[in-house]
Amino acid sequence: MDEGVIAVAAGGATAPALPQAMARKAPLGLWAAGVLAALLVLLPLGFTVYQASTFGFNDAFDLLARPLVGELLINTLKITAATTVAAAVIGTAAAWFVERTHLPGRRLWAVLVVVPLAIPPFVTSFAWVSLSLSLQDFAGATLVVTSAYYPLVYLPVAAALRGMDPALEETSRALGCGPWACFFRVVLPQLRPALLGGMLLVALGVLAEFGAFTLLRFRTFTTEIYAEYRTSFDSTGASLLACVLIVLCLICLAAEFRVRGAARYDRLDRGTRRGALHYRLGWARWPIVAGFAALALATLGVPLGMIVFWLTQHAQAAVTPVSVSFEALTDATLASIGLGLAGAALTTLLALPLGFLLARYANRFATALERTVFIAQGVPGIVIALAIVSLAVHALRPLYQSAELLVVAYSIMFLPLALVSVRAALLQAQPRLEDTARVLGLNSLQVAWRVVLPLAGPGLGAAAAMVFIATVTELTTTLLLSPIGTRTLATQIWVDTSALAFAAAAPFAALLVAISLASTWLLMSLLGKSAVLGSHQG
Repeated sequence: MDEGVIAVAAGGATAPALPQAMARKAPLGLWAAGVLAALLVLLPLGFTVYQASTFGFNDAFDLLARPLVGELLINTLKITAATTVAAAVIGTAAAWFVERTHLPGRRLWAVLVVVPLAIPPFVTSFAWVSLSLSLQDFAGATLVVTSAYYPLVYLPVAAALRGMDPALEETSRALGCGPWACFFRVVLPQLRPALLGGMLLVALGVLAEFGAFTLLRFRTFTTEIYAEYRTSFDSTGASLLACVLIVLCLICLAAEFRVRGAARYDRLDRGTRRGALHYRLGWARWPIVAGFAALALATLGVPLGMIVFWLTQHAQAAVTPVSVSFEALTDATLASIGLGLAGAALTTLLALPLGFLLARYANRFATALERTVFIAQGVPGIVIALAIVSLAVHALRPLYQSAELLVVAYSIMFLPLALVSVRAALLQAQPRLEDTARVLGLNSLQVAWRVVLPLAGPGLGAAAAMVFIATVTELTTTLLLSPIGTRTLATQIWVDTSALAFAAAAPFAALLVAISLASTWLLMSLLGKSAVLGSHQG
């Protein structure tokens, strides 16, 4: 395989590898920038472990042996397992019916099952709690969190179903397997990497979730870590609890890797790709359509409907009346957008050198840096935020509660999101074009500015859009690190909803959802352009 194919982690995009380009030595400054990004991710994690280690053994045992910690562990494991399984079932079933059956209105359902990703979980919980306070229990928490996270399973499974070789199913059916036997014995094993990857994202998301559980009055490690810090302002005990949460996240990562195994799932043929098989549903199509309608009602109808309902109510209709001024809405919106843009710019900038190393100078050290950065994906945001708060208080006091420190925290948390898209975009840019530019006399900086960045532009824009969405809807870190007097849309929703001022929270929720939906549309447009450019270059 002289001109091997480099597989991109997101989407399976490919680009021809160029041995001459790979053989060049990377500039020292590029390695320094990549190492800096990795160290930035390790800093809060290492500080958390250091703080927890300062706890005496007896004190640590007394803290962890409390009945409360046992209750938190049970609650956290229970809600994580229930949500992950429910999301796996719903996401896989939805993907199968949309991608592999003649489902009436399948194009519409394909959009509606993804849109919930644009609605933050704490906004979904705001809607359900304002509908009925009786949902503040385990069943309610499972319903709300599952409705927010199941698209994380749907998306990779749907992509896997579209790329699967239909010959496998045809052969199975020819050998006498029925539709159900074919699904469980042939299709489902092929979906294992996508399904497990989606379930891992759901599990990590639930372990890190804070806002939704706070509003639902469901206690987990994240809510208790925040409460521990707020009540004592001593981060040592909170760091010890944070270490337990880190261990749970690492167990999820190890379990996914173990279950996924080393089996190969790639297509070895190089023939023309045929379309996937589509099954007729017969009499079952209308009950299935009713199920999709119920899913859309629960995941979109209730959140959007309750926001519209509370928008029509006066602030006095809330349990705790709070007046909402145009100035407050404007300030919160500008703060959210400003922090989102700053976080997206810095995160994409940090991801660029490491993405370039992985795309052009891949070796074991570059891979080690990449895996180090992805540790942030398995560390809950509240752990990172708490470590940065402690670091600021002890060593960086001038930066404490500054917008600059908050933006750095966003970059640490969302660097993995940006790195996936940045690396994919750079892999799609042909290395031969860079070599040609160098032959024509351009130096490395000119090649990057005039050749690489224009070619990778849509992918870099997609990376920035993903980080922007994540930043605008982020709650925990913003609560802990935002400058005094700064209110974002997310924090204002949390404050008003915590006081049961649902009508006061509605305008902020409506604006946040509108910004998130617009950003998601932009993201999908940029991803589409990136795919088109990649196919033309291939």
